[in-house]
Amino acid sequence: MSLQRMLKLLYALVLCVSANEDFDWTKNERGSFYYGTFPTGFSWGAGGSAYQTEGAWDKDGKGMSIWDVFAHKKGKIFLNDTADHSCEGYYKFKDDITLMKDMKFNHYRFSISWPRIFPNGIKADHINEKGIKYYDDLINMLLDNNITPIVTLYHWDLPQVLHEKYGGWQNASMVNYFNDFANLCFERFGDRVKYWITFNNPWSSAVEGYETGEHAPGLKLKGTGAYKAAHHIIKAHAKVWHTYDTQWRSKQKGLVGISLLADWGEPVDITNQRDIEAAERYVQFYMGWFATPIFNGDYPQVMKDYIGRKSAQQGLGTSRLPVFSSQEKTYIKGTCDFLGIGHFTTRYITQKNYPSGRGNSYFTDRDLVELVDPRWPDPGSEWLYSVPWGFRRLLNFVKTQYGNPMIYVTENGVSEKVQRCTDLCDEWRMQYFKDYINEMLKALKDGVNVKGYTAWSLLDKFEWDEGFSERFGLFYVDFLNKNKPRYPKASVQYYKRIISSNGFPNQREVQPILFDPLTSHMEMVTEIVVPTVCTLCILLAAVFLMFLLRGRF
Repeated sequence: MSLQRMLKLLYALVLCVSANEDFDWTKNERGSFYYGTFPTGFSWGAGGSAYQTEGAWDKDGKGMSIWDVFAHKKGKIFLNDTADHSCEGYYKFKDDITLMKDMKFNHYRFSISWPRIFPNGIKADHINEKGIKYYDDLINMLLDNNITPIVTLYHWDLPQVLHEKYGGWQNASMVNYFNDFANLCFERFGDRVKYWITFNNPWSSAVEGYETGEHAPGLKLKGTGAYKAAHHIIKAHAKVWHTYDTQWRSKQKGLVGISLLADWGEPVDITNQRDIEAAERYVQFYMGWFATPIFNGDYPQVMKDYIGRKSAQQGLGTSRLPVFSSQEKTYIKGTCDFLGIGHFTTRYITQKNYPSGRGNSYFTDRDLVELVDPRWPDPGSEWLYSVPWGFRRLLNFVKTQYGNPMIYVTENGVSEKVQRCTDLCDEWRMQYFKDYINEMLKALKDGVNVKGYTAWSLLDKFEWDEGFSERFGLFYVDFLNKNKPRYPKASVQYYKRIISSNGFPNQREVQPILFDPLTSHMEMVTEIVVPTVCTLCILLAAVFLMFLLRGRF
């Protein structure tokens, strides 16, 4: 056997052993680059959402959404922008699919606008067949071009009528109304759509919609509003999953999941138990708030403990965190065929006690402080710092916490505040994709069950309360031009190369450690392939290599 073949065998053995080990949270390897490719069949794509891209806000029978109303209120959106026209995706979807085909996307993630299908939010009132036809045409053309549609049912655009009549997600009636909408989508589109996402980032819908008021519908019900909205959203998700499971799954053979936004929380001091607990609390109050009921049947214990204690200190007879009945726990548990993960950034976390007398809110309930490293790159959104190593840690957390579910990365990307140069050279986005996708590859080698990656986003688009001031797109959109032309940024070709290579291939099988200039200030890394390789394996490998080399030379 040649030395090269022996090295390949050794390399495979090390990977095999390392993938079966638990991820070691005490290690701080953060700067290495791993050459390798993703499994055959790994799915690559990009995404967008209805309100952010479609425009045509009042055309062809579409009803008003809470975002249509919210964005038209002066002072709610930066520069008073609205998505009335946005990218005009309603009219230009054929052009956009041509862009996707050229990039050889495997999938495209988009959302269906509830008020475009049910203008008043309720099936019994009216079904808008023109809205149905638009999504039919979009889905059919995607499939004609071998692009799999991944469809989100709720990406924040609740019909305004349901907010005015019932208070939106503060009211339990939304559970049945949303189920009616989802059921019609299954009926009309489910013969072709096999991947359904019930809710996109319900954390933002709950906290920013009903706690801080930054997002539609703009309510500031501190300490109660977010928890009540989330409670109804979780129950609505479960009901839709059961509806699909009992009425459609056997005929349509599809999957139903949810997409949760999840920043990673890293302890400021990894030797300090209080910081370690605060960091886990941060993740549990963020992603665990929704994932733990869906996978395990109830809220994270730490949420019940902290919110219950603070509610008692306020003199309340019951916790501000709602309670699931035993029947509801059973009904909700296991309602996830795959987990969508939206991830953008990381925070350092440390313990901080907030006295209940200062007023309670979702944020003070957590008893923690979020910090950032000033050396982290931040090219665009003020909240988004490039911290690629947090992505791997988050994915391994999901694996450990929820039994290694099937994961699709449903959002990952970076914005810019202004166009940095005239030739669309978004080198920071290329660096971001390189680093984050590489960390996802390492997580996959750790044994995390990642099946696909969705770059966020295909196009520059309306960025909620920031209007058009921040751009996440692979393609630049000229919003001042009536035709909304698209221009490829440099990251288009870079992402296209990653897709065509299915990762980061290299001729040599075992690579030296390469350091990224963005993270060169981080400490030295001692890993060979991935940091879960045990010390014993490294020693055995070294002895084996020495034996081989002596025998050869």
